[in-house]
Amino acid sequence: MLIKDRPSHIVEITSEAQTRLHLCALYRLLAHFKMDDMIYSHASAKIPGEETFLINPFGLRFEEVTPQGLIKVDYAGVIEGDATHPANAAGFVIHSAVLSARPSIGCVIHTHTRAGVAVSSLEEGLLPINQWAIEFFDRVGYHDYEGLAFDLDEGPRLQRDLVGKVALILRNHGLLAVGQTIPGAFYLMYYLELAVQTQIDIMASGRKIYMPSPAVIEHTSKQFTSAYDPASAGHRMWPSLLRLLDREYPDWKNGFDDASGHLHQ
Repeated sequence: MLIKDRPSHIVEITSEAQTRLHLCALYRLLAHFKMDDMIYSHASAKIPGEETFLINPFGLRFEEVTPQGLIKVDYAGVIEGDATHPANAAGFVIHSAVLSARPSIGCVIHTHTRAGVAVSSLEEGLLPINQWAIEFFDRVGYHDYEGLAFDLDEGPRLQRDLVGKVALILRNHGLLAVGQTIPGAFYLMYYLELAVQTQIDIMASGRKIYMPSPAVIEHTSKQFTSAYDPASAGHRMWPSLLRLLDREYPDWKNGFDDASGHLHQ
């Protein structure tokens, strides 16, 4: 097997129903891996062929999100369909800004984890001191804290700070990761979270930090699938994560028919 081969299974997400299913999976996985924050923070995904995206209903924990319950909204903020909950206002500001500005981005994840907030509050930000962090070398932007993200005029500054990056460290706030696909965005957020957790652990030890050489950092950062083939990032592990959900949370699909690929109302 070649080192830089593509995964044999690329998850095809070509319909609204499939987008709902896989975005619901992402929410359940964020909860499973303890990257949720009660009813706060959010993830979104574009609906293929439309100028709309899906986001979580505000008021539900991530472990309660279902494919049918995800809210469909356009970039003007108009909710489509019969939503039983409102959308998170800050979620709309952040996700509409990112998704509308970058055609190649299909999914956005924003978290408030303890380690993510901690690193976002450090002047030096994320350091390339472990292999997980090195994947993000020169691929993470920084966005200064402006308060709760309720103002639409913050959108252009989010767009500016994300240019050429796969993630943002939102100062004094948390983390944001983007992917061409839902599996790709989850992959990047999962490993960004491990990178910040490990940095906090290392710093808490109080011991002198060993820093890889600049040449090794630059070389290694280009070896990851997310760097040389971003369209396939996360696809190798995604089927195994869906099996985890099937095993641990057998009702997570809630109405999605695997055979037909449709949701039953």
